[in-house]
Order: sequence, then structure tokens, then C-alpha cells
Amino acid sequence: MTTLYGIKNCDTVKKARRWLEEQGIDYHFHDFREAGLDEPLASAWLSELGWETVVNRRSTTWKGLSSDARENMDTTSALAAILEAPTLIKRPVLDTGNERLVGFSAERYTHIFERHTR
Repeated sequence: MTTLYGIKNCDTVKKARRWLEEQGIDYHFHDFREAGLDEPLASAWLSELGWETVVNRRSTTWKGLSSDARENMDTTSALAAILEAPTLIKRPVLDTGNERLVGFSAERYTHIFERHTR
């Protein structure tokens, strides 16, 4: 089962959800602001994708971190930071069960789902 992680009021998440629905792709939406995010899942994302991909360094949450926290960010501190403030995660995170993708691009989503239906 495909899962889309994000927050419901994020414009990029809305675009991704609309795209999935228009393509008739069955998915589960997990709002990590409301439902939270567990440590094993967040840790797996960081291990697979790298903190630089998972953490949104353009976000208000990132800008709210101390300069020391931003300058010394690594996988361990990124895990602690996103568990404390999930809005620090770049959105959305798409999990097809076979691969994970951060952000939304109709072209990239098309490519992923074409590969999985072959």
C-alpha cells in the first residue's frame, strides 16, 4: 500500500494528493502533524535518503533552529529535530512500499508508478 506522508494544509502535499487521486492510485495519507511520526520510520528515512534530503532547509522550522543546530546538523541531530518538530521534514514523503521519494513532481511520480505497474 502506498503511503503519502505530510501535513494536510501544505500546498505541495495537496498537489501530490490531487495527482494520486487523478491517476486512480490507492494510497493512505498520514498527517504527521496530527498522527505523529515514530522513531523507526524517521530513522529509516534518514538512513535511506540522508538528512540533507529529508530536512527542509527552507522551512520556517529550520530557520527557527539555533545557528549552532543548523551548522552542526547530522543524522543523529536531524532525527531528534524531526521527531520534535515533524514540520521540519520536506514534504511530501511518498512511500510506495518499494521506494521513497521526497517532494512532489508529477514527472517523477509518473516514472515511479509506471515502473511499479510493469
